[in-house]
Amino acid sequence: MKKIGIFVGSVYGNSQHVAEEVSAILTSSGFMVDVLLDPSVSVVSDVSSLLFITSTTGEGDIPPNLEFFIHDLREQRIKLENKPFALVALGDSSYGDSYCGAGKKIFSLLTELRADAIAEMLEVDACETLEPEIKVVSWIKTIMTKFQ
Repeated sequence: MKKIGIFVGSVYGNSQHVAEEVSAILTSSGFMVDVLLDPSVSVVSDVSSLLFITSTTGEGDIPPNLEFFIHDLREQRIKLENKPFALVALGDSSYGDSYCGAGKKIFSLLTELRADAIAEMLEVDACETLEPEIKVVSWIKTIMTKFQ
């Protein structure tokens, strides 16, 4: 069975809420899902696909609960060759250049580590979307067949 790791970067809980909604959809579609709030790099080998749902904090920074994981991926050069991934970046466009900064950094790193993007990064703007889970669930339904 296909197992998707949902890596959640959250400060105030929005990303976690979205991840739980996405997890329910994927589970009902036959996927095994792990929602990971404080992951270690060892979990990467336990999943067949990666899904990141992250907010941005500060000036385009990765939320603290994902910061060490991303650092370890980068420093240890974890092999992600051909591992499918998708990424949802929650942000607020009123922050200008730092809008969805965490998502952009993570997407770039995953690409550098040769993971296989199954879709372009989905940016969800808090200025336009009050219920990000609706937009994200709709998007997931269009790409979930590409997960392994």
